[in-house]
Amino acid sequence: MKFSLDKQDKYSVLTLDEENLNSLIAPNLKSEFVFMRNEGVRNLIFDLSKVAYVDSSGLSSILTANRIWKDYGSFILTGIVHPAVKKLIEISRLESILTIIPTLQEAIDYAMMEELEREIGAEEEEATDN
Repeated sequence: MKFSLDKQDKYSVLTLDEENLNSLIAPNLKSEFVFMRNEGVRNLIFDLSKVAYVDSSGLSSILTANRIWKDYGSFILTGIVHPAVKKLIEISRLESILTIIPTLQEAIDYAMMEELEREIGAEEEEATDN
């Protein structure tokens, strides 16, 4: 599985450098998601701009990541530009479950805003506890 990982202070961007996200790649991708979560990546942006096809196994790996980050941070999909990938997400009605942001820059801005909101919420909670 070919991918690149851009680790920043508040977020990481995982770009899948594969044309197909299928049953050959999905198990390794799930493992990578678990590894990143265990490493403390709080906000993950998954860039699918190079992916032209996703099968049910690929979709399962995306949903796994969404579940892993649900109560921990943010999991954001971006770069869904290929019609087959868009159609699969629409048919599966996952746009209401997944956080899908059109461009990488918008996804980064979204992740930063989510992180800021969590920090403010934690400070407010700490202030009310004292």
